Amino acid sequence: MNAPLTVKNFETDQEVRWCPGCGDYAILKAVQKTMADLGAEKDKTAFVSGIGCSSRFPYYMNTYGFHTIHGRAPAFATGLKLANPEIDVWVVTGDGDGLSIGGNHLLHVIRRNVDLQIMLFNNEIYGLTKGQYSPTSRVGTRSPSSPKGSVDRPVNPCSFALGAGAKFVARGVDTATKPLIETLKAAHAFKGASFVEIFQNCIVYNKDVFAGVTEKKVADENQIHVEHGKALLFSGGKKGLRFNPDTFALEVVAVGDDGVRECEILVHNETNRTLAHLLCEMAHPAFPVAMGVIYRDPSASSFDDAFWAHHATQGKRTGKVAAALRRGRLWTKKAG
Repeated sequence: MNAPLTVKNFETDQEVRWCPGCGDYAILKAVQKTMADLGAEKDKTAFVSGIGCSSRFPYYMNTYGFHTIHGRAPAFATGLKLANPEIDVWVVTGDGDGLSIGGNHLLHVIRRNVDLQIMLFNNEIYGLTKGQYSPTSRVGTRSPSSPKGSVDRPVNPCSFALGAGAKFVARGVDTATKPLIETLKAAHAFKGASFVEIFQNCIVYNKDVFAGVTEKKVADENQIHVEHGKALLFSGGKKGLRFNPDTFALEVVAVGDDGVRECEILVHNETNRTLAHLLCEMAHPAFPVAMGVIYRDPSASSFDDAFWAHHATQGKRTGKVAAALRRGRLWTKKAG
């Protein structure tokens, strides 16, 4: 019997080169622990990234890895998954790489529901290129490219994913390792494109941008960890979410002697797409920020299955990739 896998099984000999204190270190350890817990086969696992600080990730995972071009990781990952469906594919991207130059590619891999995992590291800034404001930067963000403060309305990554037709949407925090690992395991178990936004602290260019939500002393009050079939409670059970039919919106209410009964609190249903939209849009300080698996549609079929069913002949995949590439007109360069 083989010994259980550990984090060390997925470490490489490469020097990890992120800024000291960067949230990417914590995410890397969480992913390596996830791989170990899943008993991942290194020769059947691949990490695909674009460009940015997060995109160094494949160098630090002892699996197959592809460091591709800016914003195009989803396209490469789709090709890889279709060429070899047995490969477990993970896409690593950031708010700039995935939602700016790569927004179109991210949209299509999500709507197609390709069977892979997407981790979007959101630090609300361009870190690699020295701190310009990004698609998720808040209004008023001062940066080298917005010295008077950004006037752009930011993208909400989870809402973007839902709008693109995502069948699995979740959110986590870089340093909240245990819940992040559980979320990543759930994403891995899902058959289709699973999208996980991860709040990630950029220690240099956008330090503590999520501190009002993620610091331990305020996390219970400003986060709500959603779990299918359980009441949407937070702040140690003293507060909860209730649906107000008059405003057709969620509202925060006190629970207990000075508030409503717990039976009046909404129960999380991760298959309810309307509820998922409402949870994704909740923002601090008016609401707690939703964490965990926000939406999951287990009935959705993956693009991979549909693709191969469409191209199957007598139950087998037709042709090989090399044969497909050589089909049609060919030109041969003459010697000399």
